Amino acid sequence: MSATAAEGGLPAAPSSGSKALNVLQRLGRSLMLPIAVLPAAALLLRFGQPDMLGSNGPDPGGLADVAGFGWTANVAKVFAAAGDALFTNLPLLFAIGVAIGFARRSDGSTALAALVGYLVFDWVSKTMFQGSSLKDTVILKVQDSAAPGGAREVLNLGMQNPSRVLGGILIGLIAAGLWARYHRIKLPAWLAFFGGRRFVPIVTAFAALLLGVLFGFIWPVLGGWLNSAGEGLASAGAVGTGVYGVINRLLIPLGLHHFVNSIVWFTVPECRVGDKTASGDLNCYFLGDPDSGQFMAGFFPIMMFALPAAAVAMWRAAPPGRRKVIGGIMFSAALASFVTGVTEPLEFAFIFVAPVLFVVHAILTGVAMAVTTLIGGQLGFGFSAGLIDMLLNANKSNTQNLVGILLIGVIYAVVYYFVFSFLIRRLNIMTPGREPEPDVDAGEATPATAGARGTSGTTPPAESSGRA
Repeated sequence: MSATAAEGGLPAAPSSGSKALNVLQRLGRSLMLPIAVLPAAALLLRFGQPDMLGSNGPDPGGLADVAGFGWTANVAKVFAAAGDALFTNLPLLFAIGVAIGFARRSDGSTALAALVGYLVFDWVSKTMFQGSSLKDTVILKVQDSAAPGGAREVLNLGMQNPSRVLGGILIGLIAAGLWARYHRIKLPAWLAFFGGRRFVPIVTAFAALLLGVLFGFIWPVLGGWLNSAGEGLASAGAVGTGVYGVINRLLIPLGLHHFVNSIVWFTVPECRVGDKTASGDLNCYFLGDPDSGQFMAGFFPIMMFALPAAAVAMWRAAPPGRRKVIGGIMFSAALASFVTGVTEPLEFAFIFVAPVLFVVHAILTGVAMAVTTLIGGQLGFGFSAGLIDMLLNANKSNTQNLVGILLIGVIYAVVYYFVFSFLIRRLNIMTPGREPEPDVDAGEATPATAGARGTSGTTPPAESSGRA
């Protein structure tokens, strides 16, 4: 504590480190909004697969054919097109979502600024890429009898920008920052119409132009480095997925795991299936890449089996007089984790009061990811690693060794139950129900009244993400 604060003066100014951490946490929270679109995209794209509503699905000559629409020919294509529309435009969705989420008091002008900024950035950067090593990724050859060779090159504006979601995230941050700086700007009377919120999209367009030019110079090199890193992480096999699993869980308290996820799931590595190109493990898995899904499969044993078993251990560790109350809390949280993959209600019950349990949890998650990779397990999700996503993707063509993944989950349930039970009792960890109650008369903590009243346990922050 500083001297000023100790003497009752003004509180000390926050350090540069705490400011940076606050910005990173705001970024992590802002990523939740565009990520919330993924379940809809995954469901639509999954229903458009051949084994769902396509030619290999149930009753391909049913109601839709009676309606004259054609089940196998059109219905699956419509669903797949709807899902593809969202996955293809993820960078734009991230730009708008991050801008709205990052700005402290955003409104519609923030979203409009992000949309304007990303459109400018996309076209400018693609135009710049024509003169670089990325030329083949942004050029489309169309037939033209008047052109030499009967074809001419045009900019492929319908293709996803090579910068993927990173470009969208940057534009979102720029739009949010410019909105905070200029949404109340006063211009001279003859320009007053363009003042205030109307000025934000204008200045964002010019900022996006500069960013597009900058990316035109640096992304061919920087993007190559990221692709190499992503390919290296994927080729590292069990080591790569294990390291990612540990980092993912360790960043949960800060809310920064979504930033790491956005790289692994949406940016690197790249894949090609037929005539389509995608990037990131999640995108490639839903595109049907046979080698994708390894960076998601290892979460299923943790979220469906391990954490619910930890909830049972915490319930059993509570004093008998409190188990009824704690049981209701723990079992509802365990059910949420098992069915939907929402883990924060469970994780925040112990990660702050018991750092040792948190570290053990992170390490065991990394081990689960590594072991799942070693047995060739591949399974993806659109929202999180719960029962709903597992059932939806169990029969997907590139899902591999589902039985092995579930077997790891059963083993992990036993491991988590005994490890948590042992550590809670041996180290006397104050998990929900074990914390001392204040004495009614003396106002002091005493274990004598521990069984007299229930407790609600530790609850997660209000803006918890609820997914891997």
